[in-house]
Amino acid sequence: MKYREPTSGRGVRARVGALLCSLVLAVSGGVFLLGPASPAAADPIDECTPTKGAVVAVDFADWGGEVVRGCDATPTTGYDLLHEAGFSTEGTEHDGPAFICRLGHADFNSGIPHPTPAEEACKLTPPATAYWSYWLAPADQDFWTYSPLGAMSNKPKDGSVEAWVFGPTDVGGTEGGPAFTPDEVRAGGQSGPGDNPPDVEPGEVDIAKLDGYLKGKLTDGDHVRDEGAESPDFYQSAQTALAAIGRESATVEKMRAKLALHVAEFAYPDGTDRQPSATGAALSTLLASGTKADPRDVGGHDPAGDLAKAVCTQGGTPGCKAPGDFHDVGDVETQALAVLALHRAGVAVPATATDRLAAHQCKDGGFSPTLLGEGTVCNFSDPATTPYATIALQRTGGHADVVAKARTTLRKAQLPTGAFPAYAGVTTGDVNATAKSEQALRLLGDTKRADAALSWLSREQTESGGFGFDEGATAPEIFPTWAAAFSAARTSLATLGVKQPDPDPDPTDPPTGEPTPPPTTGPKPPWAPGEGPDLDKGAAYLTDGSRLKQGHYYENVAGTGFADFGLTIDGGYALAATGNDNSALRGIVDFLDSEGEDASASGRTVADWTGVGTSHAAGGSIGKLAVLAQATGRDARDFAGDDLIAALEEAVCGAPTEAPDRSCAAKGAYRYAPSVFSQSLAVIAQLRAGESESAAGPLAYLTSLQHPSGAWPSLIPSTGDSEVDSTAMAAMALDLDPAEESRQAVDRALAWIAAKQLPDGGFPGASGNSVNSAGLAVQGLSLDAEEYAAEIKKARKFLAKQQNKDGGFNVAADGQAGSDVRASTQALGGAMGTSFGTLERDLSDTKPQEPGAPTPSPSDNTAPQIVTTGGDGSGSGALASTGTRVGIVAPTAVALTLAGLFTVVVARRRRVTAAGSDL
Repeated sequence: MKYREPTSGRGVRARVGALLCSLVLAVSGGVFLLGPASPAAADPIDECTPTKGAVVAVDFADWGGEVVRGCDATPTTGYDLLHEAGFSTEGTEHDGPAFICRLGHADFNSGIPHPTPAEEACKLTPPATAYWSYWLAPADQDFWTYSPLGAMSNKPKDGSVEAWVFGPTDVGGTEGGPAFTPDEVRAGGQSGPGDNPPDVEPGEVDIAKLDGYLKGKLTDGDHVRDEGAESPDFYQSAQTALAAIGRESATVEKMRAKLALHVAEFAYPDGTDRQPSATGAALSTLLASGTKADPRDVGGHDPAGDLAKAVCTQGGTPGCKAPGDFHDVGDVETQALAVLALHRAGVAVPATATDRLAAHQCKDGGFSPTLLGEGTVCNFSDPATTPYATIALQRTGGHADVVAKARTTLRKAQLPTGAFPAYAGVTTGDVNATAKSEQALRLLGDTKRADAALSWLSREQTESGGFGFDEGATAPEIFPTWAAAFSAARTSLATLGVKQPDPDPDPTDPPTGEPTPPPTTGPKPPWAPGEGPDLDKGAAYLTDGSRLKQGHYYENVAGTGFADFGLTIDGGYALAATGNDNSALRGIVDFLDSEGEDASASGRTVADWTGVGTSHAAGGSIGKLAVLAQATGRDARDFAGDDLIAALEEAVCGAPTEAPDRSCAAKGAYRYAPSVFSQSLAVIAQLRAGESESAAGPLAYLTSLQHPSGAWPSLIPSTGDSEVDSTAMAAMALDLDPAEESRQAVDRALAWIAAKQLPDGGFPGASGNSVNSAGLAVQGLSLDAEEYAAEIKKARKFLAKQQNKDGGFNVAADGQAGSDVRASTQALGGAMGTSFGTLERDLSDTKPQEPGAPTPSPSDNTAPQIVTTGGDGSGSGALASTGTRVGIVAPTAVALTLAGLFTVVVARRRRVTAAGSDL
């Protein structure tokens, strides 16, 4: 790639080929208005070094241009990085400046922003075939990661590099990306490990042969027995538990039942009144978690809970070298899998345990194979131990620097063949080390290297379908085959969720029979059995540990650790409305109120999402957070470290702003609030706080947006459309105002909503016959429940039909079947018919939960963990890309790699694929 200094001195350009890209996620839930942002005086490129400042590279190849790069010596956000590097940006009228719709630079086409207005109007969200996509690479990483955050939320660190490319890709950024590497545009042009992944022919493991080999190792179809032995080998049985299945999971259930019957022998060899075996308890927990069973109840025992109690509190005692060790554990890999087991079970992982694991990172970035004495420094690492230690620390969070260093080490260790050696300095591959490293690299996003490792494994598969230990081995053995099975399924122990025996009917069919009776702790549903959703199942779906991370937040992109605070608040609303799991609700509220940090590298809090106290504070987001505080008995004037009510008053616009500042649409609007939905929530928050005088302007502006038909538009300023969701929200806001004008406006709104009901009871929305719209319609119509009783009953029946076996809800009746978290929050809470203006839930009978603590177990009066059939039904996640092959080997791999033990939607209309409130 060629480089030349531009005459402006602002950056380096390089011509590259056509690029793929994806939708840029704006600040999750943030709300902003269009306004072109002019570039600042760019920092000279020489001001950035490999350890100072951040570099951004923008590719104008779609218009015949080159890659232009620039520097910000003191980076704050990715948005500011663009401007400090000399770029101009423009957002959309719908999504605001956080959604980068146009980019320009003086070194390309006289600074004209692209795409031009003739190519893209930038009024609504551009089509998925033509976006500026946003990619990141921290220091020492030479591959791109699609940013799960928008530029306003991302905080570049010294030595990092960012890229913007234009073209088509999917929303998750799994396709496309820059045609240049991070090191090619990084400050100083330095090259780090990972700049040249192995160039090998693609290869796939023969799944059928692998499955046949593993099934042939079973005795009686439910356990592994050593040759000549009279009793099962429970360790190998657990590690191979999911290897026996074909296309159904009956064999898996048979093996799991066998192990559950013998869990006392397996996990408690010294007696159930003594410390558990960390190996047995971890395997039992991981197997239960992987098969969606309850890891807190395995054969009448709680291996996850007992494992957490087995963490040493002091060193120098029998079974404990140092605080943080699991009792009687002597190797780092078992320590790592025990940590991972607790994390997957939703049990709080003691900080001492993860710190102890991290302390075993050696000088070369890998991990020691054995647990060392307290204070002992590791000098030489083990290639087979490093992957699982890295995976455990990446999933639990809090050790980003350790994970980054380990990733660098893994990339350095890979051989040109794609394999990984058993020991440093060896030039031949080892199946066990290669398979585990493949899993770690794929989880960390280094797909090219993971694919190269998988290609090598495919060439090492023996004729019988299994794998030997060493490169070129012809005799298969079960131990290395376990790890290889996970790689064959392109998954890892950290992400694999296995399907239970296929039910009848299909798991996406509506529940049959009468719903579970409502719990005594929650309100009685305002519907007869069969006429509304199953509240218990719905709440269990939302609070399941695979979705509600550590009982505190939902992720905006699975596996990233980045919290979707808007969706998290939606979940809080739903739980507050139903009252089915007050402890889980308390976990969410405590996390937000105590300024808890997510598991991302930057440790974001809800304040990073609302922007409170900054120049881009978003009124709708602040209002949304304030309403949750009010609904759960907290003081919105002192919540999450801020006075949210005062912040709302400051966010009220005194007059419309003019370009380039378009933060205020009109007098009475809230700053950076481009939707009726966001305006309504902020009004509700102010009125609930008794601030009727301060809310008068926003209320008047909201009223002025109502159409003569009684409907409200979705956007601010109005585009002339009419939307059920926005109309219901506006009605809930105006219902808090006693003025006759507001009463009449609400009456007109409800009549319009009722007239929009479809024959099956649903309501039209952005996603079609929308579950989200039906939930909001019920809330709105319930403002006059007597008048609209028939419509409400019909809508609740519609919602009940859209609830799946796992408790979650479809996005739309006419869309793809499968449960969606965002749709489920609105369906569950909306079905109760409680207005956001009056929503209340008393949490005085619950226990405080500190950041990092999980939701209490069922014994603490919470809803039980859900046992999901068929996963969440969304078709997304770690297994989505593996296709039908996963039906055999992905389940197989859960226990197989257990074997390794020994060895923005910013604005409302972007709800097309994920229905729900997305402020």
